[in-house]
Amino acid sequence: MNRFLSALLLFTPVAFIHADETPKVDPYDQSKVKLEVEPPADFKGKRILIVAGRLSHGPGDHEFFAGSAILMDLLGQNPGVYPIMARDGWPKNEKLFDSADCIVMYMDGGSGHPAIKPEHMKVIQKQLDRGAGWVNLHYAVEYPVKSGDRDIATPVKGWLGGYYETGYSINPHWDANIRSLPKHPITRGVKPFTLRDEWYYGMRWIEDMKGVTPILQAIPPDNTRGTPYTKTRKGEIETMAWAFERKDSGRSFGFTGGHFHRNWADENFRRVVVNAILWCAKDPVPADGATVKFDPADLNKNLDRKGKGEFKPILPPPPLKQ
Repeated sequence: MNRFLSALLLFTPVAFIHADETPKVDPYDQSKVKLEVEPPADFKGKRILIVAGRLSHGPGDHEFFAGSAILMDLLGQNPGVYPIMARDGWPKNEKLFDSADCIVMYMDGGSGHPAIKPEHMKVIQKQLDRGAGWVNLHYAVEYPVKSGDRDIATPVKGWLGGYYETGYSINPHWDANIRSLPKHPITRGVKPFTLRDEWYYGMRWIEDMKGVTPILQAIPPDNTRGTPYTKTRKGEIETMAWAFERKDSGRSFGFTGGHFHRNWADENFRRVVVNAILWCAKDPVPADGATVKFDPADLNKNLDRKGKGEFKPILPPPPLKQ
C-alpha cells in the first residue's frame, strides 16, 4: 500500500461513510407514536407511564422522545404490560399518574427538573405513598438541594435512595467496564458488559444507603474525578445504577446512563432498564430477563429536530475491548 493511500485511510472518518445516507423514513416524524393512550377498560396488567423530556442537547444525545418510544416498544413485548407515553416533561392528562404501576422519567433534571415544581412534587408524593414504582433515567436523577427556600434533597432521597448533586457528583463520558453483577431480579439475563456513556457517579445517598442495592458498578478512570468528593475516591468502585426499596413498600430505580441514544442498541443496556421497570412495577421479572428485541434501524426514528444541517444516521456503539 503506498504512503498516500495509507495517509488517506488514516485521516478519513470512516464511521460516516455510507453508500446511501438518505433515510427510508423521515427520522423526525414523531406523529406515529401514540401519546397518553390508556389500555382497554378490561386490561388487568401493569400500566407503565413513561414521561419524555423536552428537546435537549445535540443530535444523537438526550433523545428523550425517541428513547422513550423505544422503551415503549420494549415494554410492550412483555405480556401483561401496557406502556403509556407522555411528552415534554409532564402528561397533559395528569390523571394518568393515579393508575400507573410505575412512573418513568427520562428528561433533563437539575434546577429545571419538572418534578420539583411544588404542585408536581405533591402529585409524585401521592403516587409513591400508594406504592407506585419510580424510575429516573440519566439526567432525571439530578436534583437541586433546594429550590428557593424549599428542601428538595430530603424528599428526593426518600423517593430514589440517592441523586446526582451538582458540585458533589460528577458526570464524565467514559467506558464503564461492568465486570460482575449482583444477584437481583433486575440483573436477570444481563451479562457483564463494557459501554461508553455519560455515566454519572458520586451520588448523594440516603443515610447508610439503607434500602439501596447497587446494580451497575465500575471503576472510573481517576482523571474523570472532577469534584472534591470524587477526588477522594481514586481507584474506588462507583455505582451508576441502583435499586431502592422505599419505606412505603414501593420500589425505585436510578440509572445514570442514557446520554447517547445509540446505546439502546446494546442488549444488556436495554434489558437492565426494562427489568428494572418491571421490578419497580412489582411485575415478575422472567428468569432469563425481559424480552428486549430491537431493530437498530429504530435508532433513526422519532428523533428531535436539533439545529440545521444534513441528517447523519445514528450508528450502534462499536464493540469495546474487554
